[in-house]
Amino acid sequence: MPHLTEPNLVNYMVIAISEVTKTRAVLQILGARPEKESVNSARTKILDIEARLRKQLKEIVLCNKQEGVDRYGWRVQAAEKEEWCRKAAGEEMSGYKSVVQLGDMYQGYEKVLKDYEEKLFKVYEFFAHGDERLEEFVGSDGALLDGVLRKGLERVELSKRGLSCVPDAFGMLKGLVVLNLSHNQIEVIPDSIGGLENLQELYLSSNLLVSLPDSVGMLCDLKILDVSSNKLKTLPDTIVHCSSLVDLDASFNHLTYIPTNIGYRLLNLQRLSVNLNKIRSLPTSICEMQSLQHLDVHFNELRGLPYTIGLLTNLEILNLSKNFSDLTELPDTIGDLINLKELDLSNNQISALPITFGRLHSLTKLNLEQNPLKIPPMETVEKGVEAVKEFMAKRLLDVLLEEEERKSVLNASNQEQTGWLTRSTLLLKNLSSVISESVSGYMGAGQKPQRDPFLDQQL
Repeated sequence: MPHLTEPNLVNYMVIAISEVTKTRAVLQILGARPEKESVNSARTKILDIEARLRKQLKEIVLCNKQEGVDRYGWRVQAAEKEEWCRKAAGEEMSGYKSVVQLGDMYQGYEKVLKDYEEKLFKVYEFFAHGDERLEEFVGSDGALLDGVLRKGLERVELSKRGLSCVPDAFGMLKGLVVLNLSHNQIEVIPDSIGGLENLQELYLSSNLLVSLPDSVGMLCDLKILDVSSNKLKTLPDTIVHCSSLVDLDASFNHLTYIPTNIGYRLLNLQRLSVNLNKIRSLPTSICEMQSLQHLDVHFNELRGLPYTIGLLTNLEILNLSKNFSDLTELPDTIGDLINLKELDLSNNQISALPITFGRLHSLTKLNLEQNPLKIPPMETVEKGVEAVKEFMAKRLLDVLLEEEERKSVLNASNQEQTGWLTRSTLLLKNLSSVISESVSGYMGAGQKPQRDPFLDQQL
């Protein structure tokens, strides 16, 4: 190949080689190619499941209404059955669909790889013969790989593969919706992950991650992020830009705090798990998460809750257990959590529940074990959650009545004191007037003043 020293040829071949390298990197990411028999078997399974689902749905539609069930109730039951059947079928098909997609993806990438390898030789031949079509040929399919990547695999399952790193090429999988890299030995996630513009679920649990790249904030469609069981010391501030997040699990790490502004942007978050960390306080902004339903902060070093915690009116489950000697009290605003159903306060140092605790009318599950409780007394706690709510509601009423009585006594005392002062002032005014008149008479024309009979009266 005598022309390899020509600059133009080198540039053209570098372009072609880079495409080959990218394609090979993607194939390496995908792992072993599934056997053709496995792919065909998966396709057959999918068809069988779809046929069974159609049969089940038909049976639901043709099912006669049971006696004693009204028409509306019958329709609700039918809708629930249909939803359950569709969900079960979808879960059963998901694994088979992944096999089929992987097989199709491999076939597409191998074709692209073969095309680019042939292209390398054609580039040289065109240049050697001075063919004017060279530049047109090089650019003719430059977007071929990119097109395949964008329309390619939607789900990648690489859990428990012993991976120690993630290639930058992952960022090229533009169509990826679900990426599972959990249970590996990955230490670093590349910045290129921010290029997964359609990613909705990212599972990175049980790895060796110390940090996450700031580019994670570019995943605007991300709904589920699981980074539990790593060595994370902080979460990137850019995580607040993942505004579609519904479930964030950062449990079992080394976190000492949560990003200050996390609550102002993650308004769709429904579940937040930061248990098994070293967090001492929650940011006030967390109380702005109006969609939050599940908050797990157990086994931390939490010293309290934000005073505005009562704003989380959709919160249903709150776990504050095992903060041990650090958690000694709760704010009265916890009584505003009108939809709270489950509350775990076990293994703390709480001696008294907030006076508003009785207003948690939706609460059905309560754990107060291993606390030095005095209010309510343990005999009440042992009777269950309803007894505790009733005790605290009565205590709140007693406190309100006592406060009202105290105000009444204070008002009466103030009125009595005001009356005494008024009478005393009036008496002094009268006495002063009499004395003034007597003195004036004495200082008059030298006449001996008549003795005022008022002075003979006893005060």
